Parts: sequence; structure tokens; C-alpha cells
Amino acid sequence: MTKKSNRFSRRTVALFWCLAVALVIAALIIFEQIALLYVLATLALVTLLLIVGFSDLEKVGQSKNMPAVSDE
Repeated sequence: MTKKSNRFSRRTVALFWCLAVALVIAALIIFEQIALLYVLATLALVTLLLIVGFSDLEKVGQSKNMPAVSDE
């Protein structure tokens, strides 16, 4: 019975992040910091592409006791 419960679910945390990003974007637009917005958007896109590029999508969905499928 030592299970630690999180205060917020993963969905709630994701919604908090989306709200925070939306507020930052709105503030940058309101204060006319478009150049900074371009830089942040470029960095976010590069980060997303790096995550997808280095992810191991070949093993997604395979269980541990199933043999790996080889490309012969």
C-alpha cells in the first residue's frame, strides 16, 4: 500500500503545458515580439524533429517475449 498517487493526471499536466504555451505565444504577439516568436518556433520544430529522428519506432508495440522481425 505504498503506491504514490500523482496530484494531477498526465492529461491534466498536458493541458497545463498547452495553456502555458498558448499564454506565452499570446504575450509575444501582443507585445509584438515576432522575431522572438520565430526563433522559439524554429527551436521547437528542430527539437521535435530530433526526438522523432532518434526515436526507435521499429520496436514500438512489440512485447518483450516476442522475437524481433528481421528485414531479410
